[in-house]
Amino acid sequence: MKYPILLPASDVLAHLDDYDSIIDVRSESEFGFDHVPGAVNCSVLNDVERAQVGTIYIQKNAFEAKKMGAALVAKNIAMHLQHALSNKSRDWKPLIYCWRGGNRSGAMVHILAKIGWQAVQLDGGYREYRRSVLSLLDSVPETLSFRVICGTTGSGKSRLLTSLASEGAQVLDLEQLAAHRGSVLGGIPGEPQPSQKMFESRIWQKLRSFTAVRPVYVESESRKIGNLRVPEKLMVNMRESDCVHLQTITSDRVALLIEDYPHLVADSTLLGSQLDHLVALHGHAKIRAWRDMAETNQITQLVEELLIQHYDPAYLRSIERNFSGYARARPLKLEDISGGAFPKAAQTLLADERAGCLEISK
Repeated sequence: MKYPILLPASDVLAHLDDYDSIIDVRSESEFGFDHVPGAVNCSVLNDVERAQVGTIYIQKNAFEAKKMGAALVAKNIAMHLQHALSNKSRDWKPLIYCWRGGNRSGAMVHILAKIGWQAVQLDGGYREYRRSVLSLLDSVPETLSFRVICGTTGSGKSRLLTSLASEGAQVLDLEQLAAHRGSVLGGIPGEPQPSQKMFESRIWQKLRSFTAVRPVYVESESRKIGNLRVPEKLMVNMRESDCVHLQTITSDRVALLIEDYPHLVADSTLLGSQLDHLVALHGHAKIRAWRDMAETNQITQLVEELLIQHYDPAYLRSIERNFSGYARARPLKLEDISGGAFPKAAQTLLADERAGCLEISK
């Protein structure tokens, strides 16, 4: 086969694992907003340089802009060859893409192919990749069978998903992909949420790794996780799927939440500011009382009141309304929250799966 070659996004995404490297030659900000999973950034024009070329285009003309751009692209490709790509073997096969037109990626693949590498260019670049991902997010969920882990706030649903993954189950942990725990208090310190597009890329990357002959375990999420929306077709399929009801006593739920939110426990001011978001639901007097508990370190009592008076009623209304399989959910009682409790619960579910108690319905 003669290289470089230009392949459409449908062919590339179907065989993404065939490439030794995926090189995104866009600028650092374009890459940071979203990129093909597994890609590394080797910009041929960085943000500052793109702005410089754009200024020349506006102030002078297209010819001068292209001349300046070509010099910068050549300089940057040379830098990548001397550093990031210097140790690649003779049979290295990279996939290269840019935004859309192919000028940036075309320059890179031309030089790599001249060296002798098996360079492949993604036709249509990131824009076509994005269109393909959206199409796949509409179609792939319908080919999979989901098992929705339900349970009131603090019951340990995320921990059960982690244990299921450790036991070899197929797991889609949407909160992990969204970098958010899903509630008004769910932001993760020091870890901003990804863009909506990157969230969807992460979901697609997980979905493409699953097989249809085994169930995919997922938590009973709402349509939004923090600032991000779960793709519509995925949400529809989750809500129509069979459910597992994780049952954990209130005192254990309180303990798990205190353990999972140490940053809020340690900072009463931060906790209080988050509680202010609930004023519209519970009124100023109740929020003031809860803030007083936070400030006087009555954390156990505060968490228990939040569960009983806020989270549990809201969760039960939502789960019964939105997840059709909840009424007939398979109960899974958690006896305690010791180190072995969640692996044991995961093993119980997987034993049911192997025994055919959790049937594949699609």
